[in-house]
Amino acid sequence: MDDFSPSDLKTILHSKRANMYYLEHCRVMQKDGRVLYFTEAKNENLYFNIPIANTTVLLLGTGTSVTQAAMRMLSQAGVLVGFCGGGGTPLYMATEVEWFTPQSEYRPTEYLQGWLSFWFDDTKRLSVAKKLQTARIQYLQSVWEGSRELKNEGFVYQQDVIQSALKTFHLRTESAENSQELLLTEAQLTKVLYKYAANNTEHKKFSRQHQSLDKTNAFLNHGNYLAYGLAASCLWVLGIPHGFAVMHGKTRRGALIFDIADLIKDAIVLPWAFICGKEDATEQEFRQQILQSFVDHHALDFMFDTVKELALQAEVKRQEEHKS
Repeated sequence: MDDFSPSDLKTILHSKRANMYYLEHCRVMQKDGRVLYFTEAKNENLYFNIPIANTTVLLLGTGTSVTQAAMRMLSQAGVLVGFCGGGGTPLYMATEVEWFTPQSEYRPTEYLQGWLSFWFDDTKRLSVAKKLQTARIQYLQSVWEGSRELKNEGFVYQQDVIQSALKTFHLRTESAENSQELLLTEAQLTKVLYKYAANNTEHKKFSRQHQSLDKTNAFLNHGNYLAYGLAASCLWVLGIPHGFAVMHGKTRRGALIFDIADLIKDAIVLPWAFICGKEDATEQEFRQQILQSFVDHHALDFMFDTVKELALQAEVKRQEEHKS
């Protein structure tokens, strides 16, 4: 077990890793140099391997435990571990996201330095927040126009109701003078998208409620938390602490995770939550659909590219201003 170094487990870039796992009612352990989880069947214990070198996030739900030896190997492989409530949804998702992040002093410094070069300036931070919002819509367009499945379900980017909402969104985003105005504009767009999705899936009288027990709301919670896992993984790899948010408030715990997760939530999580709710899918079926969509549409790649571009552009601009 000690014949490898931590770097041996990091040959697959985080942005290219294919797996996220949600486990419940099982025990995660190390055995013969591998990380396994086992469940108790009627007459035997069943063991399953977790390919940690190709895994970004491990969510541990109801009735789970993990050994210290397993956590050591997960840390060496750079896997983020999160504890959550049943079905992949934390009990207080709207206020907190908790992660156990691998510890390493060898993560890059240029992205954090670039991020901090604008973060303490209100005007520059607002400018970056607007760029995040623009990137979010560009990704939504890319996913909806590139997905035959979503088109077949009635999610068509060029429809008048979507284009009208986006026109208003862009105008209000451009004229926003602070992050609160941006958040209000974002909420108004999301409300339109909820109504659009509800009409497509004949979900009458839908109301977004985080504590609601109906399947669509539960799937939205579940899918959003998976997106938070990707965002947390992206920020950890790039070495940017979760507290340096540009949208959700400078003092909100873990707020930058919410900012980055928003890049992909409307494009993927929102439509599939409604579709799977209409089809009365199970949690596992929904989770498989969301994770496959993340892979198909390179969601983690998009997060990495967007955050890196914003951080490095800000640093280049700062250097140019310093020279002049």
